[in-house]
Amino acid sequence: MRFDRPLQPGALGGHGPIRYSVASYEPGQRVTFQFTAPSGFLGLHWFEVLPQGESGTLLRHTIEMNVTGSALLSWLLVFRPLHDALVEDALTKAQVALDEQPKRVRWSAWVCLLRRLLTPRGRRPK
Repeated sequence: MRFDRPLQPGALGGHGPIRYSVASYEPGQRVTFQFTAPSGFLGLHWFEVLPQGESGTLLRHTIEMNVTGSALLSWLLVFRPLHDALVEDALTKAQVALDEQPKRVRWSAWVCLLRRLLTPRGRRPK
């Protein structure tokens, strides 16, 4: 995720072809993004930090989105599997940052193929 300024309402950014603006930001609690692209992606997604039990914390990602037109097919076949892999990777990084033993989720063969096809040659990890 990259933004045109520090994380704050109105900041513009995204990852890959997925673009959004920061709709709201409550440091340490929640950040909400409004989709701005691609065409046909209508809705929000957010990360939130929730208390879990007496001393635990739950980091949750939620997406509330409707897709229209050709976005329906691209979401199902391309963006959803890549999105799910990206979120799993982000949650793994959060576990590592908290000195927890991460539960790594392996990418499916489909996600590996999509990443290979869609990642520019010079940016592919070695």
